[in-house]
Amino acid sequence: MSTSAVPVAVEDPVNAAILAISEDRLQGFQTDPFGAIAAGSGVAVETVIERVREMLRAGVVRRVRQTLMATNLARGALVAWQVPSERLDAAFEYMYREDPFSGHVVIRSTDAATPGSTYRLWTTLKVPQGFSIERHAEFLRGRVGADHVRLMPAKRLFALGVGHVRRRGLAIGSKADVPADVLDTQIVELAPLEWRVLMALKREFAAGEIVRDLWTARAAEAGVDLETFGGVARSLNERGVIGRFSTFLEHVKRTVGETPVTRYNALFHWAVPEGREIETGREVGRFHIMTHAYWREGGPEFRNVNIMGVAHGLEKQVLLDHKAAMDEHLAASGIPVSYTNVFWGGRSEIKPSEIAPRAYEEFCLRAGLDPAAMRER
Repeated sequence: MSTSAVPVAVEDPVNAAILAISEDRLQGFQTDPFGAIAAGSGVAVETVIERVREMLRAGVVRRVRQTLMATNLARGALVAWQVPSERLDAAFEYMYREDPFSGHVVIRSTDAATPGSTYRLWTTLKVPQGFSIERHAEFLRGRVGADHVRLMPAKRLFALGVGHVRRRGLAIGSKADVPADVLDTQIVELAPLEWRVLMALKREFAAGEIVRDLWTARAAEAGVDLETFGGVARSLNERGVIGRFSTFLEHVKRTVGETPVTRYNALFHWAVPEGREIETGREVGRFHIMTHAYWREGGPEFRNVNIMGVAHGLEKQVLLDHKAAMDEHLAASGIPVSYTNVFWGGRSEIKPSEIAPRAYEEFCLRAGLDPAAMRER
């Protein structure tokens, strides 16, 4: 925890101005991310650096890092696990603490018994290139004692940006004037030098590393000079594998301040006719409340839903009102919805999924697995 007199609460107006930019507005590789935050927020760069550093030390910001478009670097899926109730907490702990490839780990519930409501444990899973996500999921199923597992890879993405501060006070139904862009999920293969730069680029920053010149030390970590590091990073950005530079808030647990950043995490489901998934995703993705929106196939376990999205907020009814506005918009757009549902997040932990092939081999050896047996065939 920080013992500094520097304000670290999200409610502080200077911090709020910084976070409104730094959470999810810095797309792509930024050569000077703190300068960009300063320019966007109107806060002096020295103050930006000081505030981000102290919020990180206080735990208000849980991590600062350059994100990647991991869906283009590793096979991934949203995974629903049907786990006996007596094993649910232990399964949660294993996914969070022991599996480097499970990212978001959430226990979810519905307001009433519905198709799929027995699938309480939800995770994101990414398995490095060359290895089988199905084999890894089967390993996890056996390890945690799950009865059933449903893998739902993203076929397309339509919204991706968790800006909690800037979403506060959104008008119900607030949306962009045009439909959301479509992001592909095609895997991009990298050369060894690109992997070295990428691994150094993505590692989260400790508080002591929060300085104006972020990348010189990371270039040395990758074994290249700063010019080469920047050139490779820009090339990766052009190839669509760089996400955004971001300060991730601790958005569920209470830290410093009067209230958590958010209390409710809603996973929305819609089933629309085959062939209209991209059109629907673009319409759902234009709503400003959405932090994620994607085309995934839920299968018969979830009444064949094929569009999913996530929204966060402080009040449950407000999120339901946003959902109602989206439903009305889909109806007005002539898109029939045969089934819809909301899965509410409860206990949750979030960590970046490891995507380095070498890390997967090392995991297999620790877990008593033969890496060759876990490869795709």
